[in-house]
Amino acid sequence: MSRKTVRLTMAQALVRYLCNQFTEIDGERLPLFAGVFGIFGHGNVTCLSEALESVQDQLPTWRGQNEQSMALAAIAFAKAKRRRQLMVAATSIGPGAANMVTAAGTAHANRLPVLLIAGDTFANRIPDPVLQQVEHFSDPTVTVNDAFKSVTRYWDRIVLPEQIISSLPQAIATMLDPADCGPAFIGLAQDAQEVAFDYPAAFFEPAVWSIPRPRADRTRLVEAAALLQAAKRPLIISGGGVRYSSAEEKVAEFAVKRGIPIVETIAGKGALTHNHPAHAGPIGIVGSTSANALAGEADVILAIGTRLQDFTTGSWTAFHQDAKFISINAARFDAVKHRALAVVGDALETVIELDEALGDWKADPALLPKAQSLFADWNKLLDQHQAVTNGPIPTYAQVVGIVNETSKPNDTLIAAAGGTPGEVTKGWRVKNPNTFDCEFGFSCMGYEIAAGWGHAMAKAGNGTPIVMIGDGTYMMMNSDIYSTVLTGHKMIVVVCDNGGYAVINRLQQFKGVPGFNNLIKDCRVKEPFAVDFVKHAESMGALARRCESLADLKTAMAVGTNDRPDDNRHPRHRCPCLGAGRCRLGRRRS
Repeated sequence: MSRKTVRLTMAQALVRYLCNQFTEIDGERLPLFAGVFGIFGHGNVTCLSEALESVQDQLPTWRGQNEQSMALAAIAFAKAKRRRQLMVAATSIGPGAANMVTAAGTAHANRLPVLLIAGDTFANRIPDPVLQQVEHFSDPTVTVNDAFKSVTRYWDRIVLPEQIISSLPQAIATMLDPADCGPAFIGLAQDAQEVAFDYPAAFFEPAVWSIPRPRADRTRLVEAAALLQAAKRPLIISGGGVRYSSAEEKVAEFAVKRGIPIVETIAGKGALTHNHPAHAGPIGIVGSTSANALAGEADVILAIGTRLQDFTTGSWTAFHQDAKFISINAARFDAVKHRALAVVGDALETVIELDEALGDWKADPALLPKAQSLFADWNKLLDQHQAVTNGPIPTYAQVVGIVNETSKPNDTLIAAAGGTPGEVTKGWRVKNPNTFDCEFGFSCMGYEIAAGWGHAMAKAGNGTPIVMIGDGTYMMMNSDIYSTVLTGHKMIVVVCDNGGYAVINRLQQFKGVPGFNNLIKDCRVKEPFAVDFVKHAESMGALARRCESLADLKTAMAVGTNDRPDDNRHPRHRCPCLGAGRCRLGRRRS
């Protein structure tokens, strides 16, 4: 009996396979790969582009402006989808691929899935050296794509068409594994892409993927329960893994039932709404006085879905030296850190089973009210710092307060680098779960605007991404304002003009070095000058507005979040993009 086959080029087979992978989100079957961000060039334009063009109605391809930024947009999309639906970022060989390495590092550090596909040199080496080929004198097999090995969870180079049969399922399984989750990279040799092969028809049968939920070891659960039951002042630290496991409600229910306060990491912020009764604020260097006070007194810390990075622990100054840690994490590598009792398992399932193991135990009934009192004091402090004043230059706290106040519940706040992450982690009051994205695992300058594009795609009109950045980050990577204009995805960009890299300038001077090479005025420039961010944003098709006061900002935000604008040029959306002077706000035109 002959096996049924389908004759396709390797590039066509790869694309057909991606089109037949599915996921389930809230009971709805959806494509696992929602689309492709692509820039075509040497190594992918003759074969991969042909394959993608033929399925553009099924697997849409979006043209980015920079390989790094489009991969960052793909990462943000996956983050918004809680790692259940993915995007592809495709690039040519050489500099195009090299541009994506930073994005791969961002995904790797944050445990976020993205499929990176790059063209590669010719496997047969006959035309070597080809355009954009980086030659290594001692190893002719090395190309630019080898740079991805240090920043991806899965790496492969396809030199024969049949190799994708085993490689693609492994790449997907890695990206969807809660323990190994991260970017997957596949390099496609140029001559292999065009080779036709008789692929098994079964390879293209539709497949529905789900996220596995590994259960914790029963002995470790018993040990964790015993440690908690002996605690006098327990504390829960909620990390990003709580969000990716969709464990927010169960963790919050567990905290209230057991009387344990919850504090959040930067990645975990947004699992709870700001005013949830168990919420006691963000913890760590950029955290709240309430969370840090509780951390300093806690004797047992239940860390859920967090690797306890230094900004969370204050480089291990936030806790009492005798405090004991229980770490619930799907990744063994993270669970065993810092001498914690490692409970390796899915956050949702493990919290459910830990709850069962605790019987009728509850923490000291005075603990949660104390946390609520400390958090109330923190909120009063926020109110004081965010209050509108008539000062000549608005503070970051005031800007965050205005943007937060005028945002809608489903709008998502996005930040990543500079002074903004600390300000929004402390000052942003989350109105709905899963509406906060501060990329601080890699703190990648340039993530923000690209991420706004990815979030806008993921939200599909259910809320607006609001990007908050400084002028330094804006100047580093702003081209996806143009991308959102082209594709019709709505976002708001708030740019605070600090005259350069202000937060690192502050750190530099705090450590005794005079201001040097950070603020524009301290750099080797002919004369100090200012960028007109409004005109720059307008040149890319966005509507823009310059704000000189908090009142201006509030008016601009009100217009920007209004879905029924009065702008005659663009009747569907009013899109203000504010630039320097001390705050400018931007939103793309649809």
